[in-house]
Amino acid sequence: MTSQSDDGKQAFDIAIIGGGIAGITLAIALINRGIKVNIYEQAHAFGEIGAGVAFSPNATQAMEICSDGIYQGFEKVATKNQWESKEKVWFDIVDGYHHDESMGNQEKFLFQLSNELGQNAVHRAHFLDEMVKLVPEGVSHFRKHLDFVTEEESGKLRMKFHDGSEVVADAVIGCDGIKSRVRQLILGEDDPASQPQYTHKYAYRGLIPVTTATEALGEENAVNAKLHMGPNKHILTFPVNKGETMNVVAFCTNSDPWPDSRHLTLPSKKSTAIKEFEGWGRNCVEIMNLLEDNLDCWAIFDLGDHPLRTYYKGRIVLSGDAAHATTPHHGAGAGFCIEDSAVMAELLAAAAAIVNAGKASKNQVLESTFAAFEAARKERTQWLVQNSRLNGDLYEWRAEGYGSDIEKIEKELRESNAIIWNVDVRKMAKEAVEDLEKRIA
Repeated sequence: MTSQSDDGKQAFDIAIIGGGIAGITLAIALINRGIKVNIYEQAHAFGEIGAGVAFSPNATQAMEICSDGIYQGFEKVATKNQWESKEKVWFDIVDGYHHDESMGNQEKFLFQLSNELGQNAVHRAHFLDEMVKLVPEGVSHFRKHLDFVTEEESGKLRMKFHDGSEVVADAVIGCDGIKSRVRQLILGEDDPASQPQYTHKYAYRGLIPVTTATEALGEENAVNAKLHMGPNKHILTFPVNKGETMNVVAFCTNSDPWPDSRHLTLPSKKSTAIKEFEGWGRNCVEIMNLLEDNLDCWAIFDLGDHPLRTYYKGRIVLSGDAAHATTPHHGAGAGFCIEDSAVMAELLAAAAAIVNAGKASKNQVLESTFAAFEAARKERTQWLVQNSRLNGDLYEWRAEGYGSDIEKIEKELRESNAIIWNVDVRKMAKEAVEDLEKRIA
């Protein structure tokens, strides 16, 4: 793709720190609105860790607001439940712990969660590959580990990187994830909210060829999304790679500290995962047996213990996981990152129009923009962080006041998912722009 235009008419120059889903969707959305942007990523190339990630209707709304190309890329790599009868199903919730031998490879069905899109899983790296195609040449800068941001007399913000290089911009947007350096710069390194916290959950992740899974579990279980509940553990299985692979995420909970706070992923073995699920139902035991011998064990960290008091400071702001890293128990974290990108892009487009019309100074407008962004996004995103923790305990029959009461669990899950799914992202962005205009007036 050709480089973004620089015809001198752009209202301001935006620096995005971090090139994951949050950073790249925002960059594409801003470029589509004629706003100059540069991405500074500390890795040597774009890349996403992890395997499957799901998107619900709120996320696809946000994609379309950001860029038709983002939504088209998603459609290209998304995998749905393979049975037509399961097209609208998000997850079938089943009892993975108890087992009746007379039921063969069928687990006890508990309830079903559905929405207008159903299960839409993508491989993170494949989705990112599609988005990279939409980023013009010259926008992305790699091996850029941010150290400091200072303000110059001119009003520009100067970023200093670990390699000794320096650049300036009018505003800095931290999309640098759960270990965000920008968050530390806004809150202070000693603020407890600057560091992610371990939730005492961890997960074994694996991929199983769908032919192998079908032979062991039956076709229905292999090619459609299932959430297997049980005490202190739960397993998610869903199709990826256009139905050729079953993605497995097996969560466990204990009170032990994570052994290495520097690394959120540690090597493990299938034998360890099998031992974790000893005594569980036939299908869950079989799923563990089908995993590869060498596994990764992922610690589940979030920002839930110390919610952020603010998302911005002057013309430096947080977006995506840098602001509200959440556990994966709602399957909504990546989608909320894209919601952020949609709202931020609409706000910055409105801000550019205000500056170009001479209604206010650039710096005043940018600070007001980030205040309006926080007002629009903070309550919803912080709710997700806390409610996702609750979900993880509901799935494992350990949430206070719920236990293994399936009726109460179902009611809570339906209500919380409705908050996520049944939202008008375009209206949210419109109201944020109206708030910005009031702040400037």
